[in-house]
Amino acid sequence: MEDLSVEELASNLSTYKDQLREVKKLIKEKKDDPGISEYLDMEKELQESTMGMQCEQTLDRSEPRASCQRDGDGDSRHEETWIPYLPEDIWRHIHSLMPMDAAARAACLSRTFLNSWRCYPRLDLDPGTLCSKKTDEKHFRCRVDSILRNHSGIGLKILKLNLWLRKSYFPYLDSWLQAAVTPGIEDLTLWLCEEYNFPCSVLSDGVRDSVRSLQLIFCTFRPKSELGLLRSLTRLSLCYVRITGEELECLLSNSLALEHLHIDRCKEIVLLKIPSVLQQLSYLEVRGLENLQVVENNAPNLSRFFLGGVEKVKKLSLGGQKMMKVFTLCRRNAVSYALAELPSIMPNLEYLYLCSTSEVHTPPMLPTKFLNLKYLFIQICGGTISQPYDYFSLVSFLDASPSLETWCLNVHQDRREHESVFGGGSALHLRQLPEHLKLKSVEITGFRSAKTLVELTCCIVKSAVSLERLTLNTFDGYGRCLQENNRDCRDFMCGPISKAELEEASRAVVAITRYIEDLVPPTAKLTVLEPCPCPRCRRSTPVSSAR
Repeated sequence: MEDLSVEELASNLSTYKDQLREVKKLIKEKKDDPGISEYLDMEKELQESTMGMQCEQTLDRSEPRASCQRDGDGDSRHEETWIPYLPEDIWRHIHSLMPMDAAARAACLSRTFLNSWRCYPRLDLDPGTLCSKKTDEKHFRCRVDSILRNHSGIGLKILKLNLWLRKSYFPYLDSWLQAAVTPGIEDLTLWLCEEYNFPCSVLSDGVRDSVRSLQLIFCTFRPKSELGLLRSLTRLSLCYVRITGEELECLLSNSLALEHLHIDRCKEIVLLKIPSVLQQLSYLEVRGLENLQVVENNAPNLSRFFLGGVEKVKKLSLGGQKMMKVFTLCRRNAVSYALAELPSIMPNLEYLYLCSTSEVHTPPMLPTKFLNLKYLFIQICGGTISQPYDYFSLVSFLDASPSLETWCLNVHQDRREHESVFGGGSALHLRQLPEHLKLKSVEITGFRSAKTLVELTCCIVKSAVSLERLTLNTFDGYGRCLQENNRDCRDFMCGPISKAELEEASRAVVAITRYIEDLVPPTAKLTVLEPCPCPRCRRSTPVSSAR
């Protein structure tokens, strides 16, 4: 037989011409059977398979038929199916490379694959994939029961079980987990329900030695110190899980190999403490912990950290983070905190993302600097408590970031009135800054005629001697339409724009033309974007592209 890779054999088998022939015969024999619809569905699925060459193509490349094996039920009335003779472990590996639904069909139609199905390595059990929309919960339960009953648990590497928050499956869930979660499993993803108490007994000694990724969504998890070490666990994700800070710390202290930690909307956590024993932890993501008040991170080798939706936090202790390269902070006073604290504790930071819902204080000018910062993204929603936000104060970042190459500023419109550059007050305050040698690209989204924003932009343009691109968007980042009714907009993506917003966008364009355009060096490209002027177009439209 011509040498073929295992992947090529799996691709050849995935078209199932032989299986399709068997199904068609069954349909003829059972044309009056009430259960024929199941065979019709199977026929349709097999007909839609177009992956690779067919099994007969493999046969044509092989030795004469004497070196092949017969597959089927042995009934001479049925057409015989011939497949190449290969050792059982090769067929098992071929079977393991098929998608789960294809592997299951092959096991139903071929004795060759029936035994290997009992060791199939990936099970993705989801009502959306196992059942049609009209199928009831009982049908899904029966299918899961059948799959797990016919699977030995041996060889299972990946289990994904999504119950779509259905409590009716709870009486069966313990037995399902006990049957499926066996030593050797590496990836476990469970989408359950908050009321379900995930049993720690599932994580037996053998399972703890093998599991590398654990993702729990919507459940209650109460790990204790008796749980033992999860020696191989490198990825942990807890989303909508009822677990306390103390229980989480206990779990983390037993996960010494952890590299990736994701905690999302676990409302019982008040104190989040990342222990120093997590020497391998490089990525930490904390989102939406609505009751979180204290964050203490002692993991020494974090390189990426996302912290957002934690408005009640009173104490944020990040410790010395010399390995930190990427940091995202989304909370009140994020800008002020970043300037005041981060340069000293994250000296090697390269990418900084700040999303602030409001700023109580104006960021100060500090002697410490972000010496390695290359990319800066700042999003500000609303101003300070007592007055509109002073955008010019952000120039502190330019002074503190000598290696900065890209700066994106996203300004969301708020209800407070900013002093307009056309207000007739004092002249623009254009402080002279040292030349910035690295800044190449600046983009401001939500640009308006606010005096402090115009001052900031002018100051950036004058000091950035290597500037290549300046993009000023006069809208808030979403496609806008001039008409109140967006029925005619393509893809229904344009949103109506108010008269006040349209007038402000026009003032912003005038401000750019009057105060900024002449400052842009001839080597840089200035692009000004206005709200979508056409009801048939949902994209922003460049109205000025200079040089």
